[in-house]
Order: sequence, then C-alpha cells, then structure tokens
Amino acid sequence: MRSQFEYGTLTDSKDAQQLGAILEQCFSSPPGSSETYFKRVGLENFRALRASGQLAGGLATLPMGQWFGNQRVPMVGIAAVGIAPEYRGSGAAIALMQHTLQDLHVNGAALSALYPAAQQLYRKAGYEQGGSFCTWEIPAKAIQVKERSLLPIQPIHSPTAEVFQALSQQQSQTNNGNLDRHPAIWEEILKPDAPEAVYAYLFGETAQPEGYIIFSQKQINNSAALVVLDWAVLTPSAGYSFWKFLSNHRSQIEKVRWRSSIIDPLTLLLPEQSAKLHESDRWLLRIVSITSALEKRGYPPTAEAELHLDVQDELLPDNSGKFILSVANGQGTVTRGGKGELRLDIRSLAPLYTGLFSPHELQFLGQLEATEGAIATATQLFTGSHPWLRDFF
Repeated sequence: MRSQFEYGTLTDSKDAQQLGAILEQCFSSPPGSSETYFKRVGLENFRALRASGQLAGGLATLPMGQWFGNQRVPMVGIAAVGIAPEYRGSGAAIALMQHTLQDLHVNGAALSALYPAAQQLYRKAGYEQGGSFCTWEIPAKAIQVKERSLLPIQPIHSPTAEVFQALSQQQSQTNNGNLDRHPAIWEEILKPDAPEAVYAYLFGETAQPEGYIIFSQKQINNSAALVVLDWAVLTPSAGYSFWKFLSNHRSQIEKVRWRSSIIDPLTLLLPEQSAKLHESDRWLLRIVSITSALEKRGYPPTAEAELHLDVQDELLPDNSGKFILSVANGQGTVTRGGKGELRLDIRSLAPLYTGLFSPHELQFLGQLEATEGAIATATQLFTGSHPWLRDFF
C-alpha cells in the first residue's frame, strides 16, 4: 500500500503552509498557529507524504538523545503526525510512519519515541510502551516542609536554555528515559504559546547552583495554580528548597502541579502523603537499530554476561535474526549469531530495553519466550529505575 504514496521533505513555503493547515485541522488549532511550531522545529525536520502529487500529511522529527543506564542514546522524537481528512483510512498514516522509520534507520538513529493519540497505528510500525509521563498535584498549604539547610534562591529575569542545560543534563542522565532535549522543547518551556508569564529561579549560589525551577501561574477549574514547567534538584538541600519555595506561595496559590516519575522521590521529603498522582500516561518507544541501541545504553557496572537474542522485525530486516549482547564494565557490544535463547519481536523489545516491564512480566504476558538462564541475564542487565519523561513533544 505504501507504493501509492511518495515520501520526502518539505520543498518550499507552500508545502509548509499546506502541511500547517492539515496539522491545525488535525489538532483543532487556530488558523496560522502552526507557523510558530514550524519555526521552532525547523522545516528541515519535517517529513511529508504525497499522493498523486498532492500533500496527504506529514510529521515532525526531533533529533535528540534519551538516557538509559547513565548513557545518552541517540533518539528521534516523532511529533505532529497529521493526515488530511480525505486521505484517512487509505493507509497513509502507516505508510508515513514506515517510510519515516526506514529513513531514520538509514541515517543512523538508534531509537524513536512518541506520544500516541492511539496505540494501534504505532504498534503496527513496531512501537510499544516505553515509560510513563505523569503529572502530580498537591495543595500548596499541605507542603509544610520543616526548615532545613535551605539554599539561597536567585531569580533569572531573562531565562535562556544555556542557564539550565547543564543542571538538566546532570539530573536527566540518572533517570532512565529522560531527554537530552531538542532546542524546540527548551523554547516551549521558556517561551510557551500560553499567555501566562514564565518565572525562573536557581537554587544555590550563582556560581554553583544545585537546582532550578521554571513555572507559570494560572487559573485551573477556578483555582489558582502554580504549574511547574521544568525543574532540577541535584542535592537534598535543593530538594528542601524546592518544596519551601513552593510552600511560600500558599497565600495566593491553591495547588501546585509538576511532572515527575510515577514514583516521585521528591515526595519522600514531604511530611505527609499529601501529593497525589493527577494524571498518568505512557509514551512509546521503537528500537530503530538493535546494534546501536544496545551498544549505546549503559548497563550495571558489575555485570558480566552474555544475552542471546532472537528478534523479528518485519519492517527493518537489519534488526531481524540472532544477536549476542556481551556486557562488561557497564558497556555492551553486539555481534551476530548465538543461541537465540530469548525470542521476541521488535515491539516487545522496547519495554524490556527501557525497563518498563521485567523479563518475567513480559514472558507472563506472552511477549517473549526464553530459557530460565536468559530471563535471569536479561533481568540483571535491564532492571533499573522506572523510565519516565517530563517533556511532551
């Protein structure tokens, strides 16, 4: 079915306007609102699908990185997937995704991640659940942390990504799934389309900060809310300072929202279990190159093991076959061959790779077949902190 479509880049401003109109209709956005998004992402990062010379749809690609096992793995985020109404149901969407993945594979991408409007389409392209995307909420009056060794708080009046990137990376690399962000994501944090003002503060001395908070204030369901757009906490003192800073807004703010893991360690610093999970969703991951994905992620530094994989990937044949993952000193190498003791398809490899589900859980769900020894080895290599993202793209 893909043969009836032509895949490529946007060739000119007319193409961009046409795709912008398609995306605005798909996402119920105001006319012309796509122009800002196109500027942020860059026209060179959009891909288009045509049928008989007519633009049928397109998407955005965001080259960035994702942290697994304290190592940065090259990842391309997929965003703004939209098909014109007259081409829906024609196979255009799956054709667009298949062409894009083949393109990413040829150009050396290890991983691809996205947020699905519906899982079925992307599962057909080899994506599967990879981790969580959660919003927490707490009444401002319920924070009430005790006075500790609090840090000085420095306002940043003209915030730029450069001020926060190093702190963000230092925190992100210890959290499976966190991003090495594309510039468009930083711009969305610091200069969102929403009308509310954005405020930014550093925790600690200016020369050596230990964390930061970026937030806006708005009305949510007739309640005054402080919405944390981004944060980093690198020390216990920064954690207590984070909560104390938020608590100091309690006279004007009723509730605070922030994004974190489904098990948020920051909540351990609160006196009571007053923080509640407000929303929870999952993002999807696709292994684009088995060799690159397995070799670039990190592993437990004390592990010395071989995992014999047998993988099936109907779309990208280079990912199919038997592979040996050899791990030592926290690093992995991949060679062809082996016993194929752990058998699964490319889709089921995603939640194993991220650690969202254990090998035992995936086996129980019929997502893989393996010997007891292979299950034990995979558990040793892939078990880690819960994979999560605090960025939507």
